[in-house]
Amino acid sequence: MKTKISTNQFNLKMKKMKNLKITTLALVALLAFSSCTKDEIEPVNEEELITTVTAVFTPQGGGTNITLLYKDLDGDGPTAATTTVSGDFVQNKTYDGAVTFKNEAVNPSVDITPEIIAEGVDHQLFYEKTGTLNAFTYGTATNNFDVNSKPVGLQSVFKTTVAATGTLTITLKHEPNKSGVNVAAGDMTNAAGNTDIAVKFNLTVK
Repeated sequence: MKTKISTNQFNLKMKKMKNLKITTLALVALLAFSSCTKDEIEPVNEEELITTVTAVFTPQGGGTNITLLYKDLDGDGPTAATTTVSGDFVQNKTYDGAVTFKNEAVNPSVDITPEIIAEGVDHQLFYEKTGTLNAFTYGTATNNFDVNSKPVGLQSVFKTTVAATGTLTITLKHEPNKSGVNVAAGDMTNAAGNTDIAVKFNLTVK
């Protein structure tokens, strides 16, 4: 025996089915929009491989430039990285240093330095010395600092006095705490963040 459905009941049932269909479509559209929006807000920003670090120190008042060069063209590959120093620093001189970073594992090579400058608030270089070398300080040019007047540190100053030897480690930090104690002065102790690259050179002042 079949049960008869009144016109009102039938219309009510159809209305519920229609509302359910609209709700389902709206949910699908919302999920698609949310996915699209998330992709637009959070783009993938792959970190560039750094294979080459060059630090050129130019003596004020004339003289011979000293070039510090680090190369590791195969990244994590089996070939060991190389470091070279073009010569000895001279006593009683002030040197202006400039550091650049490249990815030479690709052709053509990529200069990463402009990216570091553009994202200055997220980067800072540190210069750690050992032995009898004098300290390295940050250059004072405006473009050596980020929009918050905190150092990026691509430019440095090295003042020599007497004969000395030691090592210089140049470290590039990503997202350091630039407001940490003495971090803005070049002390890495409270910097935290991640190390993009750290390279060490043996230096001599004669």
